Amino acid sequence: MTSRYDFRGKTALITGASSGIGRAFAFAFAREGAKLLLVARSHDALRDLTEELRRDYACDADFLTADLSTSGAVDAIADHLNESGKTVDVLVNNAGFAAYGRFEAIPLSRQRDEVLVNCMAAVALTHLVLPGMLIKSDGVVINVASTAALQPDPYMAVYGATKAFLLSFSEALWAENRHRGVRVVALCPGATQTGFFDVVGAQEAAVGTPMPVEAVIKEAFWALDRNRSHRVVGVKNRLLANLPRLLSRQGAARLVAKILRPRGDRALAAARPAGQIPLP
Repeated sequence: MTSRYDFRGKTALITGASSGIGRAFAFAFAREGAKLLLVARSHDALRDLTEELRRDYACDADFLTADLSTSGAVDAIADHLNESGKTVDVLVNNAGFAAYGRFEAIPLSRQRDEVLVNCMAAVALTHLVLPGMLIKSDGVVINVASTAALQPDPYMAVYGATKAFLLSFSEALWAENRHRGVRVVALCPGATQTGFFDVVGAQEAAVGTPMPVEAVIKEAFWALDRNRSHRVVGVKNRLLANLPRLLSRQGAARLVAKILRPRGDRALAAARPAGQIPLP
């Protein structure tokens, strides 16, 4: 077991920080004495969160509004870091979203943005900050994946694939850097008490009872302290993670398809051509 990671005085960059798991990480790191750079699309929510952290925790907090699906977003973050003289000690790649429905019925532009935000932004930001961590032989990268990474996800095909990518990417970087002072962990929560499924627009896609977001943060710290490559959050989810081992991959895909199949009006909408589906 490795030592408890000391966040005091460290600079943490959190994407998707305006709500949900990202917001919870911001509060957790503020309590640990870290300095914060918060990134999301929502300017007002970021501003209010930053002011709250400064007021309640005397936290050195700053924010940057950025849409990680755009080509210049990571460059803007790099410019901000250079201009401020900050180096990132802790990176939380939390920004992400899902599109729900039949693959052909979801606009390609929406699915392309899903890949850019969920995968490419995490790769680019990690590539940006990892060299500085290695110079100091100290750093943390937390990639927020999902239990969706653990099996095929019909009706959320691209989302599940992006999270599987993030899990594999994280485990590979963990193996490369485990003896170089940098801890890398993929966090795999299931349904969580956030606005995620409100954005997706389908509560039937939330499998199981959503867990408190604080439980996700607690397990992230647990995994970091033990230098684990990944952590599936929740006992029930860890049991379900073995499903592909008990069934064939085809069997697992069929089972998940039954669970996630659109119902009611969603089923009718999912059957239309992509050009007739309004962009969520």
